[in-house]
Amino acid sequence: MELVGSPLMTMYAHPRSTPTKFLPAISTMASSYKNRIPYYSLPHSFSLPWMPSAYYKAAAINPTLAPFSRGSQGLTPSKMLPFVPNRTTLFTRYTPDDWYKSNLTNYKESETSRHNAERLRVDTTRMIQDKYQQTKKTQVESTKNLGERVNDIEFWKSELCHELDEMIGETNVLTDVKKRLERALAETEAPLQVAQECLLHREKRMGIDLVHDDVEKQLFTEVDVIRSCQERMQRYLDQAKAQLVSNRAAQHELERDLANKQAALRIDDKCHHLRNTSDGIGYYRGVERVDATISVPESWAKFTDNNILLSQSERAASAKLRDNIENLLLVTANEMWHQFNVVNVAFTNRIAETADAKSKIQTHLAKTLQEIFQIEMNIEAIRKAIRDKGPPLKVAQTRLDERTRRPNMELCRDTAQLRLVNEVYEIDETIQSLQQRLRDAEDTLQTLVRAKSVLEHDLAVKANSLFIDQEKCMGMRKNFPSTARLVGYV
Repeated sequence: MELVGSPLMTMYAHPRSTPTKFLPAISTMASSYKNRIPYYSLPHSFSLPWMPSAYYKAAAINPTLAPFSRGSQGLTPSKMLPFVPNRTTLFTRYTPDDWYKSNLTNYKESETSRHNAERLRVDTTRMIQDKYQQTKKTQVESTKNLGERVNDIEFWKSELCHELDEMIGETNVLTDVKKRLERALAETEAPLQVAQECLLHREKRMGIDLVHDDVEKQLFTEVDVIRSCQERMQRYLDQAKAQLVSNRAAQHELERDLANKQAALRIDDKCHHLRNTSDGIGYYRGVERVDATISVPESWAKFTDNNILLSQSERAASAKLRDNIENLLLVTANEMWHQFNVVNVAFTNRIAETADAKSKIQTHLAKTLQEIFQIEMNIEAIRKAIRDKGPPLKVAQTRLDERTRRPNMELCRDTAQLRLVNEVYEIDETIQSLQQRLRDAEDTLQTLVRAKSVLEHDLAVKANSLFIDQEKCMGMRKNFPSTARLVGYV
């Protein structure tokens, strides 16, 4: 302003311009999902079809009246919230502690990683041993003393008949035990198939639920127990087959020796009863010079005694093998039943844990959805507050603009002028703070949406695991061979 008496001239610090747009564009509710940070694609587990893509678009904020703001010079962009990078999925197994920690982490709205379990390693070979024994051949001798010879033959004949009856009975009993063992071995295939199917079904679990838990350990143990029982049964089955071969060989020797004794007894008894007056006698010239004998009394007696001793030895071995088979059937049945019950208990506990975790996730998900609704309402309230600041700002700026047209000395920096300028600054600062709060609310909304996606994904994982354990696995394990079937009676 010039000295008194000089012409008055109006000075402006900067050229006046009529802004065409004083407030940022006010969009619909979809802009609440905009972000000021670059978009990073989520992993496949988060790229779900229900996720609104608008949550990850960049928000556009129009500039405000920076020329009228005291802090318009040197303003820096608002600090962006740190973007949590997605974790790289690791395909390896977790421990139960990791599982519990992961659940807690999910409850606290953080992401978890998933692992794959190692493939089962159960590949054993069966040993088959075939042992066969061969028997010795003997020959029957005859003697000239018909009287004593008949008595000796009758004695050994009675011994052979008694031993033959015992051997036939033992062979029949061993045959029955062998059939029971074969039936018991066949009955183990169904439980083994069920255990392996359970392991295969549990490989279909997803994410963090691919945990090497107690159920999986017990299933591996059950497979090992059943296969161990099968190997022992197969080994004893091979021994039973070999023993039956030995029994039949000894029985054959007894039967052949008994038949020879009967023929010799008939001939010697006929010769013993021949008299000078008997019919059928005649001259046989040179017969005294014929020696067709092949044994002596000592070797003859030893031959029959050896057959009886061999038969007794085979019977003893057969009886011992039968006892071993009986004990084996009881032991294997108890082992398989015990492990079956242990696996079922582990399944029951795991199902309860999974159901509890699923219930907690549902609770947290409901709370998260409620919070998302509340923050969306808050965002709408902030936007309404920003819109409500438009008319007062227009009034203040219009007043200031009109007052610039006052003539000459009327352009006074009076109290009204100062108050109007302060009013513009205050309203602009209010709009700035509300916009910053709007950005914070939108960031919080994105965080809640991300937590919601994690919880929903984990809920689907828990539901899948619960279906596999409760419906598929436990459904197959409802029936298990009874003890009578496992010991081969049925």
